[in-house]
Amino acid sequence: MAKILIVDDEAAIRRTLREILQFEKYDVDEAADGLEGLVKVKQKSYDVILLDIKMPKMDGMEALERIQELSPDTPVIMISGHGTIETAVEAVKKGAFDFLSKPPDLNRLLITVRNALDKSSLIGETKTLKRAVSKSKVQEIIGQSPAIQHIKNTIERVAPTDARVLVTGPNGSGKELIARWLHELSARSAQPIVEVNCAAIPSELIESELFGHEKGSFTSAVKQRIGKFEQAHGGTLFLDEIGDMSLSAQAKVLRALQENRITRVGGEKDISVDVRIVAATNKDLRREIEKGNFREDLYHRLAVIIIESPALNDRREDIPLLADHFLRIVCNEYGTALKRISPEAIRALQNFNWTGNIRELRNVVERLIILGGNPISEEDVNMYV
Repeated sequence: MAKILIVDDEAAIRRTLREILQFEKYDVDEAADGLEGLVKVKQKSYDVILLDIKMPKMDGMEALERIQELSPDTPVIMISGHGTIETAVEAVKKGAFDFLSKPPDLNRLLITVRNALDKSSLIGETKTLKRAVSKSKVQEIIGQSPAIQHIKNTIERVAPTDARVLVTGPNGSGKELIARWLHELSARSAQPIVEVNCAAIPSELIESELFGHEKGSFTSAVKQRIGKFEQAHGGTLFLDEIGDMSLSAQAKVLRALQENRITRVGGEKDISVDVRIVAATNKDLRREIEKGNFREDLYHRLAVIIIESPALNDRREDIPLLADHFLRIVCNEYGTALKRISPEAIRALQNFNWTGNIRELRNVVERLIILGGNPISEEDVNMYV
């Protein structure tokens, strides 16, 4: 039931409006002046507020401004027996949803209230969707093992700083998720996190990808391109699989980190960039340095903080939580009823050799949901894993 607050110093008007709105099945509260109305807004959430302009103690215009500070998303309908076009325009400029003259026309009143409720509902749905989208962008780090607790504690301490972070660990162990949480909990979270998979980009194109290029700088450069460093300005640049970056690109990345400046391929102008670097690799970079494949000076620039993402085989105690997490996600994606997994099946999963780590476990859970019974049994695990 929608909640409506009537703020008016005339008891007869309040009574009339209350009777009309209650007949339409609305939950109605009253206040005799602006100050009393503000007290009620502080105490309770309303879907719509009907607010008189001429009142003692605090007039409607001042009350409108205060209401917008307390509850900015609540639509406020102004009402007045001394209404003029100028007054109506001023009220709308100050944020009122609409303006009604006294005595209000019944049909106009109800239509305006319904429109205001539609707006209130739309705002609520939009906020819910934004929260859902936000949650879907950065999934929770699941696990209670000592290794995962150490990672969570490190992220909480490091994220608010601008320290560069190197995330190490095998493929599929959740390095990207760690990088995203470092960004999410940082002061840069309102700005973008831009990801570059250094292993997926040919060595001859990596410099253009990172720093951009000017039109005509090479055969296929038919227009200017903004690189990842510029795209991430003010935010975070995640260099995934940095151990696969070419030595020439490493040299330019090192310069960018030293000077906070880049130069587009084929360009001459230095461009200032403000980015936080989070890098990740599945390689032993110290061994790569010994082989001559990775610059030692770049390693020391990147590895201010090192976070090791453990293999799933090293945190088997987290498998029950992870399996339950993936069960919920996959069943929700498929729109099916939530399946259960038996304790025996969980123990069988804990005994499996997870060469593909978290990514492999997620795929296995999806397979068991599709092919297994309910609950998923040990026999299902033995058959389909």
